[in-house]
Amino acid sequence: MKNVTDSFVSLGHWPSAGSFGFNTDILATNPINLSVVIGVLIFFGKGVLSDLLDNRKQRILNTIRNSEELRGGAIEQLEKARARLRKVEMEADQFRVNGYSEIERQKWDLKNSTSQTLEQLENFKNETIQFEQQRAINQVRQRVFQQALQGALGTLNSCLNNELHLRTISANIGMLGAMKEITD
Repeated sequence: MKNVTDSFVSLGHWPSAGSFGFNTDILATNPINLSVVIGVLIFFGKGVLSDLLDNRKQRILNTIRNSEELRGGAIEQLEKARARLRKVEMEADQFRVNGYSEIERQKWDLKNSTSQTLEQLENFKNETIQFEQQRAINQVRQRVFQQALQGALGTLNSCLNNELHLRTISANIGMLGAMKEITD
């Protein structure tokens, strides 16, 4: 530091070396004043500046550490959320598959039910047709029988006389009596 002050001393002119006074030469006093102020600041401010920088460094390190912890927590939460998402997607796929299979099963059941109902209706229709045919055949038989009976009675009445008529009635009564004895 002595060399620095010597160089400044040589720049300026000291008019009175043994007395105290003000130097009005701005070029000579500013570098000296600045070097003294800077030297004092460095000497006394070094600890304060060092403490301020250390505090700032610790705050930055704490912030980084906290950020890393938060980042780790966020990554963990993200992984949990992704796992839940995968689980929900699998459940949704399962519901979708179950829904489609349930729809297919219900569709199949509806087809089977409709098929059975149609088959039952077809059977009922056929039974109804068969019943109506049988009824119509029976009606025709009754009419044919009535007409044949009327024709036979008409023929008998025209051909029979009273004696033949009485013998036929007696023979029929005898047959009915014999049938009654057999059934008893």
